Amino acid sequence: MEFFMKNILNIVCYLPLVGMFVLLFLRKENAIRWTANIFGWAGFLASLPLIFAYNNPRYLDTATGMRYLFRTDWIPSIGVQYYFGIDGISLLLILLTTLLGAIAIMSSWTAITTRVKEYYAFLLLMQTAMLGVFMALDFFLFYIFWEVMLVPMYFLIGIWGTERKLYSAIKFFLYTLAGSVLMLLGILALYFHHYSQTGTYTFEILQYHSISLPMELQQWIFLAFFIGFAIKVPMFPFHTWLPDAHTDAPTAGSVILAGVLLKMGTYGFVRLSLPIMPEATKFYLPYLMWLCLIGIIYGALVAMMQKDWKRLVAYSSVSHLGFAMLGVFAATPVAMQGGVLQMVNHGISTGALFLIVGIVYERRHTRMIAQYSGLSHVMPLYAAVFMIMTLSSIGMPALNGFIGEFMILQGTFAVDELRVYAIVAVSGIVLGAAYMLWLYQRTMFGKVEQPENERLADLNWREVFTFVPLIILAFWIGLYPATFLRYLDEPVNKVVERVRGPEFFRQAEKGVLARTPSNPAMAVPSR
Repeated sequence: MEFFMKNILNIVCYLPLVGMFVLLFLRKENAIRWTANIFGWAGFLASLPLIFAYNNPRYLDTATGMRYLFRTDWIPSIGVQYYFGIDGISLLLILLTTLLGAIAIMSSWTAITTRVKEYYAFLLLMQTAMLGVFMALDFFLFYIFWEVMLVPMYFLIGIWGTERKLYSAIKFFLYTLAGSVLMLLGILALYFHHYSQTGTYTFEILQYHSISLPMELQQWIFLAFFIGFAIKVPMFPFHTWLPDAHTDAPTAGSVILAGVLLKMGTYGFVRLSLPIMPEATKFYLPYLMWLCLIGIIYGALVAMMQKDWKRLVAYSSVSHLGFAMLGVFAATPVAMQGGVLQMVNHGISTGALFLIVGIVYERRHTRMIAQYSGLSHVMPLYAAVFMIMTLSSIGMPALNGFIGEFMILQGTFAVDELRVYAIVAVSGIVLGAAYMLWLYQRTMFGKVEQPENERLADLNWREVFTFVPLIILAFWIGLYPATFLRYLDEPVNKVVERVRGPEFFRQAEKGVLARTPSNPAMAVPSR
C-alpha cells in the first residue's frame, strides 16, 4: 500500500496507457470493449485515494504546498526533471478526467462498430495525456503531455467523426498547434531569463512562481501564453474551431473535449499565467474581463439560433467557460474558487448533455432539432435525465451550476472596479436559461410528429449507468459544495495573493472585502 501511495500519480496517469498496450494484443471486439472499460473504471478507482489521503502530512511537501510529489532527474544537462505533484485545483480536475474518461469509454459500446481497437486505444492514450497535464510540475514535461493530447483527438474526429470530420479535425489540430507553439516560445523566454537571473537552467514550474520578471517581458510572455490557453478554452475570438470539432466528433470525443480538454486552457491560466506574470495580468485585466463578457453573451446568442442540437450545446460551452474565466481573472478568493468549481460543473453538465445528444443520434442518425418533438411520451426516463442536466446547465438552485455562478458573481461584485462586469455577466444566465429551456420544449414536449420517433427505445441499463455518477455529482455540489471547496481554499489564495498582493488580504481582514476561508461560498462584501 505504501508503494502504491508513493507512486499514485504515476499509476493513475499511466494505467490507461497500460490498457492501450493490452488492447493491441486482442482480436475480438467484445474482448476489446470489456478491456477498455475495465481499464477506464480502474483508472477512476485508482484516483479515489487521492481524496482520502489528501490531508495526510506524509504526502504533503510543506515547502511548496503540493501533494504526492514524485521527482527525479530526466535530462539534467538542460534542467529537465520528471516532476509530478498536485494541489486541490489539479485534484478536482484529475478526478473529473478519470470519471468522464470512464463514462466516455462506456458510452461507446454500441456507437463504434469500425476499427474498434484503434478507437479505444486512442481514447486511453488521450486519457494519459490529459492526466499528465494536470500532474506535471516541469514545463518540459507539461508541454509534452499538452502536445501528445492533440494526436488522439485528431484521429478520433478524423476517423470516427461525422459529415465534415476531416475539415474539423484539421482545423482543431492547426488551431491548437499554433497556440502551443506560441506557448513554447513563452516557456523558452522564461527559461533563459531565469538562467540570466540565477545562473541555473530549470523548467520547474514552481520556481517561476516566485521570480520577478520585468514588466515588458511579462507582457510579451503573458500574450504568448494567453493565445495558447485562450484557444484551448476557447475564449472569444479564438473559439471558431470548437463548434466544428464538437459537431463532427463522436459522442465520446465530444464528452472528453467539453469535459476535460477545454479545462486544460483554464487550468493553464490558473497554474501558469496568473502566478508567474501577476503584473501583466493586472495590466491586461480590463481587456480580459470584457473578452469573457463578450464570450458569455455571444456564445449564448449564437446557441439560441442553432438548428443542430449538438452545435447548440457546443456554443453553450463558449458561454459557460466565459463565466468560468470571468471568475479566474477577477482574482478574488471567492470568484476564483467559483471559476475553478465552474470548470468542474461545466464538465459534468455539458458532458452529460453531449451524452444525451449522442443517445438520440445513435437511434435516429440526425441532430436536427426540428426532427424531434414529443420525446417525453416515448422516452420518459430519457426526458427526466435531460431535464435534470438542463437545470444543472442553467444554474438552478440545488444543482451544481448555481453554486459556481453565484460565487463568481459574488466574488466579482465584491470589488468596486469589477462590479460592472458582474452586472453585465448576469445577462448570460438569463440567455442560457432561454436557449436551454427552448431546446427542451422543442424536443421533449408536444406531439410526436415524426413516425420514426414513435418507436424510439428509452434508456437501457448501460446508458442509465453513464448518467448516474453525473446526476449524483450535480446534486452533491449543489447541496453541499463544501466537500469540494475545501480543496480549493489554499491553492486559490496563493494565486490571488500573487496577483493582488498581501495588501489585498490585509484589507479583507479589516472588512474592506469580507472573506471567510473556511466557507468561501458564504463570503460577502462588507461596505
